[in-house]
Amino acid sequence: MDDDNWRAVADVAPRDDQRNFVPALAARYLVLTMRSDVWTSLAVYADETVVGHVMWGVDDDDSRWIGGMVVDAAEQDRGVGRAAVRTLTDWLAEAGKPIRLSYHPDNTPAKTLYGSLGFNPTGAMEDDELIAELTPTPPQ
Repeated sequence: MDDDNWRAVADVAPRDDQRNFVPALAARYLVLTMRSDVWTSLAVYADETVVGHVMWGVDDDDSRWIGGMVVDAAEQDRGVGRAAVRTLTDWLAEAGKPIRLSYHPDNTPAKTLYGSLGFNPTGAMEDDELIAELTPTPPQ
């Protein structure tokens, strides 16, 4: 995030049917990262345009977490979320630590996306969300 793109990120809004799982605007995630020492916000771009938000953090056990992803309604079903998670996962995997995220059990699109990227449910819950984990492969 920088001084030039935070407004565009704040205005990112999901489809109406996703508001049971993510906030109405990415602005909520920006505020969370401003008030937390754990999370860092990132803008998601398609070409030169901000089309989403994702945040990452490091937990007390040194695992990496992906959270707060929202893709603007007009940009959905174009692979933006998949590309954002894959790019962030590749970067976080360099630390060699488990990568975790969580999603609501009723959020079938999230479950499908994360499963296709190698995240496996751990059986643990964070509030009302399932935790899934990806174990990075060691460098060759």
